Amino acid sequence: MATFLYKLGRFAFRRRRFVALIWVALLAVAGVGAATAAAPAADSFSIPGTEAQRAFDLLDQRFPGTNADGATARVVFKAPAGETMKDPANKAAVERTVHALQSGSSQVDRVADPYAAKTLSKDGRTAYAQVSYKVTGFELTDASKDALKDAAKDGRAAGLTVETGGNALQAIPETGATEVIGIVISAVVLVITFGALIAAGLPLLTALIGVGIGVSTITALSSTLDLSSTTSTLATMIGLAVGIDYALFIVSRYRAEITEGREREEAAGRAVGTAGSAVVFAGLTVVIALVGLTVVNIPMLTKMGLAAAGTVVIAVLIALTLIPALLGFAGARVLPRKARRAPKAPKAPKEAGESESASLAERPNMGTRWARFVLRRPVSVLLAGVVGLGVVAIPAASLELGLPDDGSQPTHTTQRKAYDLLSDGFGPGFNGPLMLVVDGRDAHDGQSAKSAAARVAKEVGKLDDVAVVTPPTFNKAGDTAMLNVVPKSKPSSVGTEDLVHDIRSTASGIATDTGAKTLVTGTTAMNVDVSQKLNDALVPYLALVVGLAFLLLMVVFRSVLVPLKAALGFLLSVVAALGAVVAVFQWGWLADVFGVEQTGPIMSMMPIFMVGVVFGLAMDYEVFLVTRMREAFVHGERPGGAVVTGFRHGARVVTAAAVIMISVFAGFIGSSDSMIKMIGFGLAVAVFFDAFIVRMALVPAVLALLGRSAWWLPRWLQKVLPNVDVEGEGLRTQLGDGDGDGEGDGGSGAGAGTGRSDGPDPSAAREPARV
Repeated sequence: MATFLYKLGRFAFRRRRFVALIWVALLAVAGVGAATAAAPAADSFSIPGTEAQRAFDLLDQRFPGTNADGATARVVFKAPAGETMKDPANKAAVERTVHALQSGSSQVDRVADPYAAKTLSKDGRTAYAQVSYKVTGFELTDASKDALKDAAKDGRAAGLTVETGGNALQAIPETGATEVIGIVISAVVLVITFGALIAAGLPLLTALIGVGIGVSTITALSSTLDLSSTTSTLATMIGLAVGIDYALFIVSRYRAEITEGREREEAAGRAVGTAGSAVVFAGLTVVIALVGLTVVNIPMLTKMGLAAAGTVVIAVLIALTLIPALLGFAGARVLPRKARRAPKAPKAPKEAGESESASLAERPNMGTRWARFVLRRPVSVLLAGVVGLGVVAIPAASLELGLPDDGSQPTHTTQRKAYDLLSDGFGPGFNGPLMLVVDGRDAHDGQSAKSAAARVAKEVGKLDDVAVVTPPTFNKAGDTAMLNVVPKSKPSSVGTEDLVHDIRSTASGIATDTGAKTLVTGTTAMNVDVSQKLNDALVPYLALVVGLAFLLLMVVFRSVLVPLKAALGFLLSVVAALGAVVAVFQWGWLADVFGVEQTGPIMSMMPIFMVGVVFGLAMDYEVFLVTRMREAFVHGERPGGAVVTGFRHGARVVTAAAVIMISVFAGFIGSSDSMIKMIGFGLAVAVFFDAFIVRMALVPAVLALLGRSAWWLPRWLQKVLPNVDVEGEGLRTQLGDGDGDGEGDGGSGAGAGTGRSDGPDPSAAREPARV
């Protein structure tokens, strides 16, 4: 692999105009496609295999034209103090509003008049009109949304409080200025790391090009593939983070090769052949984790994962081709001014078997000093790290899952105000009614859908936490009934979740007696089913993703314990990150600091989503940091010395990469969408824990305690595992350069090409590598 990437890097450098033109053309084509693409056809939030989804499908079959998955809105009215909604003036204002809603758009299916539907609160001060549309929320035109907003004017002009809720007003989330701040922080970190504006600008430029191509492609395909706006936001988040990081490693290695006196084209080839190999495998772990989300079988999550994985692939390809091309344009300006003025001389070759401990002692940097500190106190560092993360993880034991609704919207939005008005006037359960579908087509002899529905209504009405059960509504054939159940508890509460299970248990008994099946659906029931489906999929998903990545890391490190340590460290960091998410978004700790206006259950997809994304990103740092240790070990250094060597060459750049990734993710905390805010916070905290506590502290401590056994690999596995020459040992042999030393990019030194895996052997430095 290293040899192929070396040739690719040199080609891109030589043909830099051609390579740059190709990427600019791809960006232009994707941009045109995005600009001319139609709006997404639907939200497509379906959950195959769940009872709630089966009920929706049954409604579409038995109640044609009802648009069970169509957009809905609730226009909520509240009379001033001392008045009621039955007052003539207020009633006239509501009727004008209802008429405006009915005539405002051809996409409106029906509007339920509050007085005809008797949707008035007991005190008479609150009422609501239910608006049903023929299309889904993403198919609503701007004109229909504007008509919905304008319809409230008559009511407000009459002195009423009028607010609108429901999914008809769903909009693309806004991220605000903090996203830009994240990019600015990344730029500052790059300038500090490289000391040259050109070198700092290259990773930012290429990352933005990669994200531009990826997000534009997603936008262009959104109508065809029914992609939601969240898909683009996630792709932007991950694409920026990995794009900057991968380019950072290539540019860093290129600078190291230049300072060693190599010609620019040769330096570009070697940078791509060495650090580029690590980029490929690091990117592959991220792709595996994201593509693995398909096992959950939730279409929206699958599309999000595949789209983000595609953006990661683009980031890898750009790092391998566009970066060396741009380095060709940049010339010596990628180096600091002092380095440009200093005379360049080739580095003297180091004698075979010579230890690096002397050079380490001469020029100890921060990474060297930290590694030596950990080696002196491995048990203390290990205990401090594990206990610290364990304490942060404690809130995760109280994790409550749910999906965001209008109750999680910012308090200044009309959706949130409508939610609060309904809760105050009718009770919190009115914001999340359950829908029961009674299928009497297979009822026993002597039974009918009518009698079964009546029994369902009677027995469900006796359950605790039920506020209202509406009379059944039958289809034309009379074999299917539909009725609504309003809980006493709010939609996201544990009480409502228990009620869903109680209704299903009751319906099961009725089905045994009558043969009529009852299905529970609605947004709340769908949330319950999503949470259950995600919980059921978590273990298989972990097994698949961690298993594949474990095999991949065994190939990279040619060790059993190092990949195992990597996986266990990741689990510790992700659980701690979940604990932090629960503390902020569920318990409300530091909620004001992070702009969390409403606490509540954690988004159902958060645990499995964090597992997928964070695992892939965490393995990046594992690959970039530990591979250098591996190379030093197989070249004759003691295990402790190999750890110090790895930190000397990799700690600075890996630290910069982690800070950049954290700042990019943290930039999305300013989003107006609670789901995006939670994802940004969770990923930023997870990367912080994994990069600075697990990889920078626990990894060297564990390797120090394991000693030589950390690099042990059974001989039969040595023969079975492919030798991919991740670090280019074979390449160095071909080029007549046995010395792989250089400025740290973290991407040097798996030593895989030596074909050795157990025991320090000084002769390993002289052993020819396989390509």
